[in-house]
Amino acid sequence: MFTGIITAVGQIRAVEPFANGRRLQVEVEPAFLDGASTGESIAVDGACLTVVSFTTGAFTVEAIGTTLARTTLADFERGRAVNLERALALGHRRGGPLVQGHVDGVGRVEAVTEHDEHVVIDVALPDDVAEVTVLHGSITVDGVSLTVHALPAPGRAQVAIIPYTWEHTNLSRLRAGSFVNLEGDMLGRFVVEYLKRRATAG
Repeated sequence: MFTGIITAVGQIRAVEPFANGRRLQVEVEPAFLDGASTGESIAVDGACLTVVSFTTGAFTVEAIGTTLARTTLADFERGRAVNLERALALGHRRGGPLVQGHVDGVGRVEAVTEHDEHVVIDVALPDDVAEVTVLHGSITVDGVSLTVHALPAPGRAQVAIIPYTWEHTNLSRLRAGSFVNLEGDMLGRFVVEYLKRRATAG
C-alpha cells in the first residue's frame, strides 16, 4: 500500500530482458534505501514491484509480462527518470490517499498547459479508469496521487500540478503524446465492481 506521495526520483541504470519480462536496475540517492531489504515493494512510476537485489546506489526489480502489458514499463530505457515511493509502514503518518500500486491502464497526455501558479495536464483515460473517475476525486498518474481538477470531455481528465510537485517528480517531462501509468480511485473501483455484480445477480 502506498500514498501516492513521491519521496524520490530515480533513474533507470540498466534494463535486462529475462524470460517474458524485464529486469530494471534503478539508481537513487542512498538515503531512499535506508533500511530497505530484498522482498519489499517499491512503486516505480506507480507500479508496485518487488526488490530482488541491491548494488551500490541502486536496487533491482523485475516486471513480468502481465505487468509490461498493463504499464509503460516495457518502454523504459537507460537514463529515464522514474517516480519512486516505498511501501507505507503501518503507524506512520499518511499524507495522501491510499494507493495500491496496481496500475489499471495506460493513459495518453493530450495537453500540458502552463498557468501562472500551476501546470494543467489533460489525460485521455482508458475505460477502466474513466468509469471510476469523478470530479474532485483521486487519480494516480505515474505514481503521483492527484485530485481530478476537471472532466472536460468523456474519457478525459484534467489535473493541476502545483510547483512543488512539478519540481519534485518526473511529471515535468510530460508532453502531449506522452504515455502515463494510471491507477483509478480505489474506493470508486470497489463501488463500480459491486454495482456490476449486483446488476448481474439481479
